[in-house]
Amino acid sequence: MKIKKICCIGAGYVGGPTMAVIALKCPDIKVTVVDLNEERIVAWNGPLDTLPVYEPGLAEVVAAARGRNLFFSIEVDRAIEEAEMIFMAVNTPTKTEGEGAGMAADLSYVEACAKNIAKVAKTNKIVIEKSTLPVRTAEKIKEILDREGKEAHFEILSNPEFLAEGTAIQDLFKSDRVLIGGDETESGQKAVQTLIDIYLNWIPKEQILTTNVWSSELSKLASNAMLAQRISSINSLSALCEKTGADIDELSKAIGMDHRIGPKFLKASVGFGGSCFQKDILNLVYLCRYYGLDEVAEYWHQVIKINDYQKVRFAQKIIDHFGGDLTGKIIAILGWAFKANTNDSRESPAIYIAEKLFKAGAILEIFDPMVSKESIFKDIDFYWEASGTEDLKLRISVLDSVNELDLSIDAVAILTEWEAFKSLDFSKTIVFDGRGILSSSIYSIGKG
Repeated sequence: MKIKKICCIGAGYVGGPTMAVIALKCPDIKVTVVDLNEERIVAWNGPLDTLPVYEPGLAEVVAAARGRNLFFSIEVDRAIEEAEMIFMAVNTPTKTEGEGAGMAADLSYVEACAKNIAKVAKTNKIVIEKSTLPVRTAEKIKEILDREGKEAHFEILSNPEFLAEGTAIQDLFKSDRVLIGGDETESGQKAVQTLIDIYLNWIPKEQILTTNVWSSELSKLASNAMLAQRISSINSLSALCEKTGADIDELSKAIGMDHRIGPKFLKASVGFGGSCFQKDILNLVYLCRYYGLDEVAEYWHQVIKINDYQKVRFAQKIIDHFGGDLTGKIIAILGWAFKANTNDSRESPAIYIAEKLFKAGAILEIFDPMVSKESIFKDIDFYWEASGTEDLKLRISVLDSVNELDLSIDAVAILTEWEAFKSLDFSKTIVFDGRGILSSSIYSIGKG
């Protein structure tokens, strides 16, 4: 089966960049990205320097394909009806209520998406899970499609994304692997081959791995868990280094030179953030508990606990430096995104560190090159525990430019590894330097 039209439901950090690259590499396929968020779609169709997702190289890809065979639309039903292949790239947040609250994935958006596909589809469709989903979600999706679909036959594939924000376009161009999970039936394997044929336009065949659906779903959770575990491991050792006088950078280099371990994800930081690591590990913990694997669940839960400990430890270093009271102290927060080269601030350590400093009495000046003032205040409203509105306005300001920063203020906390921060002269103030996940700069909590 040759695909002529693709629909992707969800125009976020996964759907937008992934479909842009598919459209660029497959000019004979019409790719339509749909979303119910009209403001987001308007942004995708707007100026290239204000796309809703910031990724190096993304604007150039969108410029090459948009209007040719890449389209962004709010007409969800029309795109579903026209397409032979549908990617589901909707949000799967952690549940906030009901069974599994605080750990299990909230599949309400996925289920609503499946119900809408079933309602609209009049011809056969290949439906692809692109969102990070717990094991056996494909089974639930198929149940919904088969139960509520009236005319069409559906094949369900799992094709998880393995994108690192900040390098997503490069990851899409030169993927370590493309993973496709499908049913062992004849029709299931035909659907798998159809998706393989699309990726073969630019991905070498030997880097395309096929599995059953369940292995594919679990592989994404497991990959993120393993990466996060390395970060928490090195962060736990950074605490020991401070107590003993060892240098965490020297330790990281020595460990990374062991070919069995390697150097990646061994840079100490203020903790990992982003939409995937914490959510996926909590989901893994829930699954392990569900299947009675309590010891395994606790092992993975410890990765999250160390991550939380590292954030608290960093903030406490600053508070302790000023004798436990930050009242009247002006502290600059440089970096709000969870890592450099993205405008994504979901679960960013900066959010939690800033909250702790604020509650200790600090006056905060915040700057990030790509995260907007509106997004920063939305994060504060969403993540922080209730604080007085007037107090927020009086003690928090978001700078429009790093040049507005007065470098003679009481302290600077560098929380995201933006290149723009490396050339600043901090000789007149105290610097608390925390690294991003893949940073290469000097790390010293409480350096002064």
